[in-house]
Amino acid sequence: MPFHIDKTNSVPLHEQIKEQIVGMIHAGQLKDGDQLPTMRVLSVELGVNFNTVAHAYRELDAAGVVETRRGEGTFVANAAGEDERHLIRQRKLHSLVSRLYVEAQRLGYSADELRQAIDAQRETAGQKD
Repeated sequence: MPFHIDKTNSVPLHEQIKEQIVGMIHAGQLKDGDQLPTMRVLSVELGVNFNTVAHAYRELDAAGVVETRRGEGTFVANAAGEDERHLIRQRKLHSLVSRLYVEAQRLGYSADELRQAIDAQRETAGQKD
């Protein structure tokens, strides 16, 4: 399972890790009972301090999203059902698009310019539909 963080992003690293795990759960890439990488392995993979990953895992554990079993590892504890995942993903997408649209308007871009930029990005990323 690929994790990526952006060290130049203003979002704290532990929050980026949490968001990715929750996103993978909502996308159905992680299911109830799936084991997450160990904190040590993930910290090495991402090139971050062990405590950063531990912080993210502790917060997810406190929220009931994951369960840490001493000597065994950390596991997904509460994955949403398919209908709930779909609804959560749609809400998140609408929120992202809304923030992008508001920011584009604030900077003086038209809806057409925004649409063209999104289409160009899709083509650049090789995601033609």
